[in-house]
Amino acid sequence: MKKYSIISIAFLSLTMGSCKKYLDINKDPDSILATEVPTNLLLTNATVNTAFDGGSDFYRFSTLLAQHLSGQTTGGETQTQAWEKYNLQSADVNNQWNSFYAETLFDLETIINRSATDAPHYSGVAKLLKAFNFHWMVDAWGDIPFTNALKNTDDLFPTYDNSEAIYQQLLSLVDQAIAEISASESSISPGTNSTLYSGPWSASQVKWLKLAHSFKLRLLIRYSKADQPFLVNEITSLVNSPSSVFFESNDDNLEMAFFDETDRQNPIHQFQVIRMNYLFANAFLVDMMNLKSDPRRASYFVEFPAGSGEYKGALSGAPSSVNYSRIHTFLRGDVKSMGAPNSEGGFTEQAITYTGTAPIRLFTFAEYNFIRAEAALYGAPGDADAFFKAGIRASMESAGVESAEIDAYLAANGTLAGTDEEKLQQIIEEKYVANYGVSMEPWTDWRRTGYPGLQKVGNAIVDDIPRSLPYPQSEIDINPNNPGQKPNLSVRVFWDK
Repeated sequence: MKKYSIISIAFLSLTMGSCKKYLDINKDPDSILATEVPTNLLLTNATVNTAFDGGSDFYRFSTLLAQHLSGQTTGGETQTQAWEKYNLQSADVNNQWNSFYAETLFDLETIINRSATDAPHYSGVAKLLKAFNFHWMVDAWGDIPFTNALKNTDDLFPTYDNSEAIYQQLLSLVDQAIAEISASESSISPGTNSTLYSGPWSASQVKWLKLAHSFKLRLLIRYSKADQPFLVNEITSLVNSPSSVFFESNDDNLEMAFFDETDRQNPIHQFQVIRMNYLFANAFLVDMMNLKSDPRRASYFVEFPAGSGEYKGALSGAPSSVNYSRIHTFLRGDVKSMGAPNSEGGFTEQAITYTGTAPIRLFTFAEYNFIRAEAALYGAPGDADAFFKAGIRASMESAGVESAEIDAYLAANGTLAGTDEEKLQQIIEEKYVANYGVSMEPWTDWRRTGYPGLQKVGNAIVDDIPRSLPYPQSEIDINPNNPGQKPNLSVRVFWDK
């Protein structure tokens, strides 16, 4: 795994125009990376890669397993169809694993090591993003290399750490990040070079602090079944601390903006363009929203039949067709042109063009509110019903829903009722809809709570919906300290009880 890190970072630097002048083929690449790539460009690479990881294979794995999207096609079986029926192979995850370790995390660790003495703002942001990327990996794979994972040539074959122990270290890493981001002095501070919370440090500092405290809530809510007293105690302490700051509006969302330019568009949109007809809206999500006449459907999905005000999702194994609702503006950006539908009211991929400017959403104000609502059910501070309503409202505002429609939806669906278990179901089901496009979270919440009530797809090749990803074949082949391939995809992460 580590032996590819130098090559990968050098390649990434070569492919970014702003970095070209820092490379010289007559110099040793180790020396180049250690001494000449500026810290600000390393942070650019790391933030770009974090966003792209949130909208590429990692997103597709989880959104198919969580039944937000379906791997429908108009031809022979595609990779997305294979994944949707749980045919996930070890080779499928090689690129994503290497992207984390050899690119994103390698850059972040370099920033941390460089900034340790005099640039706490940089090291704090890097530590926070390191924790963010590692939590994705633990949630996907379980036990992974952590302690010795980023030592490059000092440890080419790192051992695997226990996933629960890693989570405890991630919580500590977030605390370190908070302290360092809060520092009154720093020789340099992130600015427009960061593609996440881009802008002057005077404005972005509080954004990073809000993210750090809110993200810690996401880590802690994972303990809902694994150690609920720990969850309640830690969240209570965090919420009651006078120094804690949390997301306050959609302006605080952790997301990356994109542009209506070739190679600068949202990766979810880019995949739709490059792999036409590989992904459609899933019937499970669409039907759930249809039952409530959810106004977010207008931005989430393309109407089917065209002009009907109705929406239809695809199912795994269904006949090949374009006659389903497609992914729409919320994940792809504004419509640039819309051609004519076919005789049945469906659209080919080429019939609708988009700007590709929709953001990749990594953590939202809506999710923050649903976490607070769930935590309040368990005994943490706050009014569960108020946070539940705030989560729905934040999601709908992000989707461009008008205030009157939001109010009507809340009047019909926005009050928690019943037992605490029934309230939990309501919270997670609304969170499931709100986290459309957010990598990992819908799949993670289902594994953690059992909601919403996903059912195994009809053409599944295994007995159950996967609960973790296979280890990459590259690790099995190269790292002698790997634990061996998992016996099946029913192996659970520590918090999945």
